[in-house]
Amino acid sequence: MAAAYPVVADPAGAEINQALLRHAGTRTVATLGRQRINLDNQRFVGGSAWRQNEQTYDGVHLQLAATPRLALDYAWIGGGSTIFGPADSSASTGASPSDSSGDSHLLRAALQLAPPLRLVAYHYRVELEDMAVTAAAPLGTLDSRTSGLRLEGSRGRWSYAGEYARQRDLAGNPWRLDSRYVLAELGYALAGGSVLKAGYESLGGGEGEGNRAFQTPLATRHAFQGWADVFLTTPAQGVDDRYAGATVPLAGGSLQAWYHDFAAERGGGSYGRELDVSYAHVVPGVQGLTGLLKLARYRSDDPAYSADTGKLWLQLQYSY
Repeated sequence: MAAAYPVVADPAGAEINQALLRHAGTRTVATLGRQRINLDNQRFVGGSAWRQNEQTYDGVHLQLAATPRLALDYAWIGGGSTIFGPADSSASTGASPSDSSGDSHLLRAALQLAPPLRLVAYHYRVELEDMAVTAAAPLGTLDSRTSGLRLEGSRGRWSYAGEYARQRDLAGNPWRLDSRYVLAELGYALAGGSVLKAGYESLGGGEGEGNRAFQTPLATRHAFQGWADVFLTTPAQGVDDRYAGATVPLAGGSLQAWYHDFAAERGGGSYGRELDVSYAHVVPGVQGLTGLLKLARYRSDDPAYSADTGKLWLQLQYSY
């Protein structure tokens, strides 16, 4: 059954998100401690900086500019701070604790094929020993190994991205996993700074008991599949997201609008639709202060999965 109220993953309280030592050389950067790790578009590894409690990682991150065109990343993660902290908050549960522990290894290589064209290959071995897909699932069901390729580039006013990944279980996971990720996105820049985008993203469902769908527990998940956060956990039948949107300069600020159409990846059926709108503008007379109004409105076609959801944010951000 769907929950009585939508998830709001912003509990009250405060935590230390970063405490680190960093060495930066001409070709290498080494970081030790609790830190941000943002890889590519943050679909698989990111910091969720939008959240009240940022998602950061305890471990080592090594970055190497091997050649002018080839960049390599390796990170070992022993745990971290999740968006569901602090530990005594109501959002911190068995499936979504405030802090995670495990033994994760992230490998990534980015090759600049041409000035506007980049190919990224990655292999992420994620072990989260104290977390599960849902509160009812055994611990360790998020343990996975994900391998994939991402191609992104631009030509004139056009931009494009394509990605494919396969996710399988890691040793110790009580469930067998085998699901796919597919992305195709096309953008066009108009005169005056407006940008139009449309795309298709699919996180595959999995066969077997429980939810064995393609999951992205280390991602900046709020940035994908709608701002209402209905799909923070991929449903057992997977999810296909067909989306289109625009970013438009307006009255000295920036307007964004996105439309999503969600369907099950396995078995068919519609989950629903979502409209997201935001407007950001500097506050006149106060240097470094920006205001943001943000709205998400999800309409469900499957009450057994999720109810209609509406969320509204007002934010002030000061940068110095």
